[in-house]
Amino acid sequence: MENILNYINGEFVEPLSKEYIDVIEPAIGKKYTKVANSERADIDKAVYASLKSFPDWSSLSVDIRSSYLIKIAEQIEENLEEFAYFETRDTGKPISLSKKMDIPRAISNFRFFADHAKSFQFKSNIDGENASNLIARYPLGVVGCISPWNLPLYLFTWKIAPALVAGNTVIAKPSEISPLTAYKLAKILEKINFPKGVINIVHGEGNRVGSEIVRHPKIKAISFTGGTKTGEKIAKESSSSFKKISLEMGGKNPAIIFDDCDYSNMIETIINSSFSNQGQICLCSSRLLIQSTIYDKFKSDLVERVSRLIIGDPDNTNTEFGSISSKEHFDKIMDYIKLAKKEGGNILLGGNALSLDGRCSSGYFISPTIIDSLDNSSIINQDEIFGPVVTLQSFNTEDEAINLANDTKYGLSATIWTNDQKKGDRVALGVDAGVIWINCWLVRDLRTPFGGMKQSGLGREGGDYAIEFFTEPKNICRRV
Repeated sequence: MENILNYINGEFVEPLSKEYIDVIEPAIGKKYTKVANSERADIDKAVYASLKSFPDWSSLSVDIRSSYLIKIAEQIEENLEEFAYFETRDTGKPISLSKKMDIPRAISNFRFFADHAKSFQFKSNIDGENASNLIARYPLGVVGCISPWNLPLYLFTWKIAPALVAGNTVIAKPSEISPLTAYKLAKILEKINFPKGVINIVHGEGNRVGSEIVRHPKIKAISFTGGTKTGEKIAKESSSSFKKISLEMGGKNPAIIFDDCDYSNMIETIINSSFSNQGQICLCSSRLLIQSTIYDKFKSDLVERVSRLIIGDPDNTNTEFGSISSKEHFDKIMDYIKLAKKEGGNILLGGNALSLDGRCSSGYFISPTIIDSLDNSSIINQDEIFGPVVTLQSFNTEDEAINLANDTKYGLSATIWTNDQKKGDRVALGVDAGVIWINCWLVRDLRTPFGGMKQSGLGREGGDYAIEFFTEPKNICRRV
């Protein structure tokens, strides 16, 4: 297919350097296109377009800005099958997952913020005895949105939708590993005559393009989702300019399983929460903490059930488990599995690369892997592997479960499984995580705060929290 170009000021343009990066389809391990590898001059060009378009865009009413978001959502929905195909081609995830979760959620992101902004209080009043105060929230100006490779359109739209509806203009950088659906989104912007310069999509390597976005003096805020090391770099690079930053980073999420849970519902959900998208979701459960009274039963049942997952070509509708999204990440996961064996881990299932027949014979596939016999201080239980690797540990008491759950530098999410409501609430209050599910996983009300504690994040996304991030409050006091 054609090379993936930048989208700047409403036009598709080559990077000024004329440099490109190969884009690999991970399920087959072969190049299918090239994506622009931009540099500072491209960012300057995009920023200029954003600055020029900001006065007109920010002066539009919320209703009009919302109507543009609805038009985008409608166009994605009309082309859902095509978007799902491209998302699967980019990432190696099963086509069923792209159709049921990734693309529908991208549509929902636009529709949700289009509607939510209409009820957001951009202006409010506080009246005192001697003065009246008007609190007004204004868009920041040009903002940067940097999204990851694992949920490309899902998380790309999660950032740009609130930024746009709040009145900002956007410099957006999708991952160079999975840029295709962002490119197709730009095609929609062109089709609906979206105002030029309001969204500028600039492609390229993170260390090159992402760093230039972060450091650019005219970009007022950075919203980032990705690894903790990259988040740390962004925090350092942006510190001297006092930009607003929102960082959604890594996780090492525990699932705490008590013996009084709804067992059948729990184990089916745990399989989903552990191995969806080959474990390449920041919210996946990677440390399974099981009460000792049901440990052996759970271990046996989990191995049996996971062994029945259908691993195959992501384009097949019956495939449940696809490929790892890049060769680099494939190698990283395999290195962690080797380390688990060296640390004395017992591989209960998987632990190996897979070679499939036919079209996917050279793809990046790893068997779903279950490990026990490692204590919580193990590197495997401390580092974010971000792949189809889970560990099992047992506990006896609530306090022990909470201590195990908290014994990590991360604090993104957790799941708790018990039919005792008071116990569930107690444990949830004791666990250091920004998002906690009791007897469910990935149930999301987009109005609620999303983000992590400790090294899992800085700030919150979703609902009012996102629009507040992309605006600046001003207090205007008038004596009465």
